[in-house]
Amino acid sequence: MKRFNNILCVVTPGAAGKPALERAVTLTENNQASLTVIDVTPCITAGIGMPAGGPISADLQAAVVSAHEQELDSLIAPYRQRINVQAKVLVGTPFLEIIREILRNGRDLVIKTAERRDWQDRLFSSDDMHLLRKCPCPMWVMLPEKKANYRRIMAAVDFDSWQGGAGENDLNRLILELASSIALSDFAELHVVHAWESMTESLIRVFSSDLSEQQIAANVNRERRDHQTRLERLTGRLRDWIGAEAYDYLLPRLYLCQGNPRKEIPAQARRIDTDLVVMGTVARTGLAGLFMGNTAETILNQIDCAVLAVKPPGFVTPVTLEN
Repeated sequence: MKRFNNILCVVTPGAAGKPALERAVTLTENNQASLTVIDVTPCITAGIGMPAGGPISADLQAAVVSAHEQELDSLIAPYRQRINVQAKVLVGTPFLEIIREILRNGRDLVIKTAERRDWQDRLFSSDDMHLLRKCPCPMWVMLPEKKANYRRIMAAVDFDSWQGGAGENDLNRLILELASSIALSDFAELHVVHAWESMTESLIRVFSSDLSEQQIAANVNRERRDHQTRLERLTGRLRDWIGAEAYDYLLPRLYLCQGNPRKEIPAQARRIDTDLVVMGTVARTGLAGLFMGNTAETILNQIDCAVLAVKPPGFVTPVTLEN
């Protein structure tokens, strides 16, 4: 399935960045896309009291950039015979410069290696979380110690419990199409997960209720059947989107998990030992400034695998070329 045209791979020279680069090269070949590989180095100042941008600072900055360019060229040299790949070193705050590179050049996928765990032992660093919140295109964060190919792909889909309809919105479609495409390319299993909380039980916790236990159970069962129907209908549409032959080969495994998605999604990822979670990271409104829902951020802080984070149509990054 042809998905991407203009791929951006963010690496730090060294062995840790090779899985992300290998994945980016393979995607570039499969999609007949263009690939740019970048590294980001911070701004250099000469020392206390020395003005930024002065002659000494400029010389130091140029030396650092030149060293990074040489390392980057050495890293991508083995792939130049396979694809046409561009390399560049950017200067500044990493997440800002990466997003500006996306805005300037219309990138439609970012692949990078996760930074080292922070002092709280969370998988994603501050820069990674900034990118997951604000990156305007799909962002694939890979683990440095893991191989590039996967065995199990998990797609986390969601429906709006307060609205009717099948819930087959554009975000769910994008999540499923991307997860399916990766599963097919890696000959991996596809697991589709939907975690839901009962509106009946939630309302009872807030408001007093005269409902009997039997009535409460009947309402919860009704909600469960509704979520099951919507999940099955959505995956039925997936057959139309990717084709019957591809769908029958994948035979997606469906999971309906009752409980708080903040707990159930990471727990399910651990139960099936998934290698990659594909999920949305912004509330459905997609409004500018609404970077990431609390649910998505809590999930990301609990999982220990690669993540492909997807924004809904209409999302506008708060980062601009000027700020």
